[in-house]
Order: sequence, then structure tokens, then C-alpha cells
Amino acid sequence: MSLTTVPTLAIRSGPSGHHSMPVLGFGTAASPLPEPTMLKETVIEAIKLGYRHFDTSPRYQTEEPIGEALAEAVSLGLVRSRSEFFVTTKLWCADAHGGLVVPAIKRSLKNLKLDYLDLYIIHWPVSSKPGKYKFPIDEDDFMPMDFEVVWSEMEECQRLGLAKCIGVSNFSCKKLQHILSIATIPPSVNQVEMSPIWQQRKLRELCRSNDIVVTAYSVLGSRGAFWGTPKIMESDVLKEIAEAKEKTVAQVSMRWAYEQGVSMVVKSFTKERLEENLKIFDWSLTEDETQRISTEIPQFRNVHGEVYTSKKGPIKSVAEMWDGEI
Repeated sequence: MSLTTVPTLAIRSGPSGHHSMPVLGFGTAASPLPEPTMLKETVIEAIKLGYRHFDTSPRYQTEEPIGEALAEAVSLGLVRSRSEFFVTTKLWCADAHGGLVVPAIKRSLKNLKLDYLDLYIIHWPVSSKPGKYKFPIDEDDFMPMDFEVVWSEMEECQRLGLAKCIGVSNFSCKKLQHILSIATIPPSVNQVEMSPIWQQRKLRELCRSNDIVVTAYSVLGSRGAFWGTPKIMESDVLKEIAEAKEKTVAQVSMRWAYEQGVSMVVKSFTKERLEENLKIFDWSLTEDETQRISTEIPQFRNVHGEVYTSKKGPIKSVAEMWDGEI
């Protein structure tokens, strides 16, 4: 099978520089967690197919097998060098404190067997008690983030050469505007939940006007995970479009996201699905099909905050992440 070349987006890497991000990434947020050997083999298979963008986090517990797979791919000659990969990992809530950010990225780099990241992002706009890595986070362990301190240390990660680009994840318009107001180096990416059932129009416009690339996750609803929803794969509108195009619902959803000008990370651990996900670049939606997705699909936030519930209902600190929008 011929290697698929995935299109790229230019993301900001400094005051005037840019770095190329493949628009389709291999995501590794899974429940239950993938077995490490299986994940390593799947990453190598993905590289053979043409994937070059890999997304992880200390929370996912997938950094080490990804690092092993990338190193093996280089040694096998599947790529010429590490520079062909785009690797993203994240700052977890327990490390989102003054003095802990640089040590956290260094731990991730050690796990990934890398000298630098292509992108390092704040995983959630809240902190939790240092040293406590339990997930879900206990209600009493949530803490407000000191955005000025944490973002200044994210900037230090870039200045030290530990990350080519820095960004955020799950930031609402309000919180993103706050980061922009204090940043010396603005975020290059905001990774958020986005799909045909949660289209994030207001947030995307804010990002576009500030040269921030949106990376979409849960484009297919993460069905099967404990935070997922079947609403995308069961959408009658998407099913009708897929049938007319002789594509799958997943491909229609991904193509829609691609045509919105965003990048995306999509999780799959089977070769068939990995191949299917790459087949979204040589066709397009019609204007009418795009309009149907925009106007006929009810908007429903597949709230990851449901993970953080207690007997009293959604935890207040999590609700504050989305400024009450949760």
C-alpha cells in the first residue's frame, strides 16, 4: 500500500516563526488503557501507513510505548529522522504549579525518549494538588490555576528548546483571552472537543483572529469510552451524507472538521480504521452537505466534566473551566 501524505497546518513557534503540524494526529486517550506492547505495535503500523502526528499525555499513561515506537521506527528506517514526527504531550493538573512545569516536561521527554517536543500544552485550565496523580481527580484536590505563573513557565519550556511550540487545551473563550492578555509568547494551539454535534463556532472564530490553530478531539464522539457519546455515529444527517458519498459516518465527520480549517486527533488501534481515517483528503463535501451539518444537527456538548462528578453533582471547579458553559 502506498504511503499517505497528510496535509499540514502552520502553527506559531515564536514571534515570527512557524512549525508544520500534520492535520491528522494519532490520539491515545483511551478507556480502558491500551496494553503497552499492543500500542507500540499499532503506532509502528500507523507510521508505515503515513501517520506522523502523535498525541499523548502523562494522564493517558501512553508516553513510554509511543517513545519506544518512534525510536524503533527511526532505527528501522521507516523515517529518516525524528524530525519527521510531530509529537504533542501535555502538562497535567498536578504539575500545573510554579516550579513544577519544567520538571514535568523533562519527565515526559524522558518517557518519550526525545530531546524536544513539537508541542507542549496545558491539559486542563485547572490545577490539582501537587504530587497527586489519581484520575478522576478527587473533588477536594482541585485548585484554581495561577495562569500567570504557569504560562510563564510554559514559555520557559519553549525558550529552553524543550518544546518548539506551546499551547493550551480545553480553554474557553474567556480563559483563552486571559492567557492572551498576559502572554509574551501566545499559545499556538487550543486543543478542544469539537465535532458536528459540538461545533465550537465562537471559540474557533476567536482562535482564528489570534493565529491560534484549533485541534479537535472527540471528532467521532469517543464512543465506547466512559466519557463518550453515540450521537455522532448515530446522526441521521451524517448517515444520509455518508450513504450519498459512499463514505463512512466517521469519514464524513472527519472531512467536515478538516474543511473547517482545524487539525484533529483521532484514536484507533486497528489497521482497518487507521487506513479508513487517512482516506478523507481526496474528496470534499458539497455546499449543501456542509450547510446541513451546520444547521440540522442539534448541538450537544459531550462534556468530559462528567468524569468529575460527585454525589452533589458536577464539581464546581470543573464547571469553572468552561466559565459556566459546562
